[in-house]
Amino acid sequence: MSWGTSYVVLERLEPMGPTTAAALRALGAGLLLLALVRQLPRGEWWWKSALLGALNFGLFFGTLFVGASRLGGGVTATLGALGPLLILGFNLLALGQRPERHTLGAALLGLVGVALLVLGPGARLDALGLAAGLLSVVAASGGYLLAGAWGTPPGTSLLAVTAWQLCWGGLLLVPAALLADGGLPPLPTAAQWPLLAYLIVVGTALAYALWFRGIAQTSPVQVSLLTRLSPATALLLDLWQGHRLGALQWGGLALIALSFVPPRSPRARPVAGAPQPRPVRPG
Repeated sequence: MSWGTSYVVLERLEPMGPTTAAALRALGAGLLLLALVRQLPRGEWWWKSALLGALNFGLFFGTLFVGASRLGGGVTATLGALGPLLILGFNLLALGQRPERHTLGAALLGLVGVALLVLGPGARLDALGLAAGLLSVVAASGGYLLAGAWGTPPGTSLLAVTAWQLCWGGLLLVPAALLADGGLPPLPTAAQWPLLAYLIVVGTALAYALWFRGIAQTSPVQVSLLTRLSPATALLLDLWQGHRLGALQWGGLALIALSFVPPRSPRARPVAGAPQPRPVRPG
């Protein structure tokens, strides 16, 4: 949900470019967590953390902003809702794990709900933008799967692995930001510093620490289903600021809410021939 608030924050950080904001966001959060854990990678975790950082932050953030600039936020958010379905497909092809009916239904409901929520009549379908948007979803989905499969090295906290990924991703985004946004950005104003601090501390360091903890304790599929809360939160913020929603947008919010309804637990059937408990009579 904090990621849904980042759209409002980024608008108020202008004229800072989006790629520059992403680089500062990832690198600032990574250095903050690294100062807390004071642990560096060892052995194979140098390249593992670099790969995870490139997928989850460097490639994801970079292609996400390219897609958003050419497609608009609505199409980009809808492409992002494909993430749970991609992870289910990866699990089926690589591990032979068939998705549960309820999980597949929740992913499809979330996709349709996000599409109704954010797609408008002015949606642009640019070929390069679509390719960049799809690449961002594939990169993040692959990164989440690898993060869940690799876990953490012995004697290392999950917070440290999160810090390494953020630092790698931020370092990879720095040259991309210099090229995309035309050199060094202007210093934030006095009113922008608290917004940038919120984006780094709450919207990135805290959010991704909880995100990867969720992947470690449940599964990438279950955690990725929460991504539909991001565009829903952004739209609710628009509603709070006085904007009105159409019937399709209310329908999208309803479908997203419906996709979070847990499945019914099957009732246990009595086994034939098994002794049945006798009713207890008072007295």
